[in-house]
Amino acid sequence: MEDKMTVYEKIYEAVKQIPRGRVASYGQVAAMAGNRGWARAVGNALHRNPNPESIPCYRVVNSRGEVSRAFAFGGGNRQRELLEADGVEFDKNGRVIMEKYCIFPRLCR
Repeated sequence: MEDKMTVYEKIYEAVKQIPRGRVASYGQVAAMAGNRGWARAVGNALHRNPNPESIPCYRVVNSRGEVSRAFAFGGGNRQRELLEADGVEFDKNGRVIMEKYCIFPRLCR
């Protein structure tokens, strides 16, 4: 049987796998969803997140651990607040400490 999930649905399912207190980069979510080339699609999908209560898009940051300035649900400060509420720490430059909080630590070095 052919897989009928859309790209966005695959991305949303991947984002749901990021546990509380962890983050993933756009590229990592793309790989989790099945195609490393979908990093840009990840950003678009998260911006259109139909259910922020169950799809924790705030747990996706760029590869340097930076939050999005255009976070769709309240700006970068809101994304940081949500991550901090999850227990995620930031360094002195305002970046997530990827070595500690990345869902795939070996890929965040």
